[in-house]
Amino acid sequence: MSDTVAPELSTSTDDADGPAAAADRSDHAGRADRAGTSGYVQPTVDVPVLTRILDGRYAEVRDLVRTNLAEYAGVLEDAETMTGPEFRERVLEIVQEMAKTGQTGFGFPEEYGGGGDVGASIAAFETLAMGDLSVLVKVGVQFGLFGGAVLQLGTKRHHDAHLSDIIHGRTLGCFAMTESGHGSNVQALATTATYDVGTDEFVVRTPHDAARKDYIGNAATHGELAVVFAQLHIGGESQGVHAFLVPIRVRDDAGDLVPAPGVRIEDCGHKMGLNGVDNGRLWFDDVRIPRENLLNRFADVSAAGVYSSEIESPGRRFFTTIGTLVQGRVSVGGGAINASKVAMVLAVRYAERRRQFEASSKESEQLLLDYGMHQRRLLPLLASTYAMHFAQADVTRQLHEVFSTDGGDDKDNGLARRSLESAAAGMKAAGTWHATRTIQECREACGGAGYLAASRFAALKADTDVFTTFEGDNHVLFQLVAKGLLTDYAGDFQDADQFEMVRLIAGITLDELVKRTRAHQLFERVRDLLPGGDDWDSEAGLLDPAYQLAMLRYREEQIISSAARRLKRGVDDGENPGAVFSRVQDHVIAAARAHVDRVVLEAFIAAVDQVPEGDEKVALNLLVDLHALSTIEGDRAWFLEHGRMTAARSKAITREVGDLCRKLRPLAGDLVDAFGVPPEILRAPDLLGPVVVAAEA
Repeated sequence: MSDTVAPELSTSTDDADGPAAAADRSDHAGRADRAGTSGYVQPTVDVPVLTRILDGRYAEVRDLVRTNLAEYAGVLEDAETMTGPEFRERVLEIVQEMAKTGQTGFGFPEEYGGGGDVGASIAAFETLAMGDLSVLVKVGVQFGLFGGAVLQLGTKRHHDAHLSDIIHGRTLGCFAMTESGHGSNVQALATTATYDVGTDEFVVRTPHDAARKDYIGNAATHGELAVVFAQLHIGGESQGVHAFLVPIRVRDDAGDLVPAPGVRIEDCGHKMGLNGVDNGRLWFDDVRIPRENLLNRFADVSAAGVYSSEIESPGRRFFTTIGTLVQGRVSVGGGAINASKVAMVLAVRYAERRRQFEASSKESEQLLLDYGMHQRRLLPLLASTYAMHFAQADVTRQLHEVFSTDGGDDKDNGLARRSLESAAAGMKAAGTWHATRTIQECREACGGAGYLAASRFAALKADTDVFTTFEGDNHVLFQLVAKGLLTDYAGDFQDADQFEMVRLIAGITLDELVKRTRAHQLFERVRDLLPGGDDWDSEAGLLDPAYQLAMLRYREEQIISSAARRLKRGVDDGENPGAVFSRVQDHVIAAARAHVDRVVLEAFIAAVDQVPEGDEKVALNLLVDLHALSTIEGDRAWFLEHGRMTAARSKAITREVGDLCRKLRPLAGDLVDAFGVPPEILRAPDLLGPVVVAAEA
């Protein structure tokens, strides 16, 4: 790795920033300045040690997946050279072979051949995202969505009948929720399952074309069984959306799989990416299934047609049902973050070997990563990738704790589940948007070499693009996060839709709303915690994590409280709640985004605090500072508008970000190596080949 550092470039022509700005340029004791106040000492990183820190408690699981990724590295080339049907079969073959290693079954009960560890299943899935993403999504459909639905929504009769075959890849299935006419609004699905008391069967029907099940993975070619979400009708009355096991293929006399009677199947065709996954459409023309095929963990129907459920509220029953499937969102967010790591490895390594332009007439061409702008493009994204990794690990921990707790429907676990659902929604949105931005920036940073398919960016871009919309459109997920945040203002409205939420907020008096606003309380707390008294936000050290968190907390609280006031004001003025919510929707989503930014930084700081003292911790703290200040810098207009940042402070933050990039530049190669991406799957000969010989001036 080159240790050349580019000459410092001034980020401001204004040197009269005052004593506070001068103080900002000092190193934060205990973090960057390990030599004390006398000067900065450049840390070195032991890559295997840092990899172990990143891998955490599931290092062995991640190593198993890395070994498998290396073994099947050829699938990356297969994606470019095989026909569509051939590639689908190759992906299926790999998924079934991986099932034999146990890496796809970690989250299932041991009695059926699984590993009994939900956290391990997320770690395995995330790591698998470093390889071909069609394989990843095929695994997610089979073992996460389909298998997870049978496990979480079914009972022992379903588990005994199906789980072992699902875990070992013998029964291939689908997760048939989304319809052409309804995606995120699951409660309004139009497919019906009507109970026929005379035959003890449910009749599953697609009433019109908009109710067809769309974009369903495993449906076009390989699926035999589907978990179908449909409106349950009994005696002319609807009981809401429930899940049913519906065979979609059977074997004919020759032993070939053909559509089951009453089931119509259509291939979705070639897609932007993920063409190793056989997405299809499904119609059900009065398909009859046994009553026992209702996945009945939360509700059941007797032979006499009597509906029963321990959860009396239809709304809470629905949200409980959907909430058990949260593992899918956690998995998608983690997969996107790990795909970002591959992009970062490629871009940073390329920038450490590719030269461009002479720094002066007497010098050879410089390495790309020695240019300040190139550092600015890549290193804040690298810091944020680390931040996302640790925040995702925190959500995985929550998932493991919730799904490992017995008696999961009691009050305490119910609160934990709602907290998990919000965290999973926020991280899925943040992680997938981060992947889209990071992969694009890394591709551009690699120039023409990054445009070649062999460099992996073509597949990374195409295959991850859909991550922002499957398992929930990101804007819809941020609305879910915001709904939870607004609970502080309107009480518990878990069963309320967005319009009822507006009405509840409107029912609070303005004085009470102000009392519930936490922003001013937060101001009092941080003023006591940080130096500077009333001027804490202009005199605290920029590299003080308390300052960094206080800024993001303040922004979060202000946006939430102002969104609540806008909602109340609109209804108080006699406007329709729907119209009010629509007008304030961008504000609500901004509140969720601010919340997730704060949560990610908080998780990053907490994780690094647990790392033993040493150069690895110093390097990680540099990344914390860069991520935090880049986040604040990215929204400095808001902080300036709301009086929480001066122009001088803004300039100081920009200088500090540049300084942090220069400090991290010598570590960049080691920091991406620590992600542990197997060399076999990097490919990219034009990015990672021999160092370009620089021409002498």
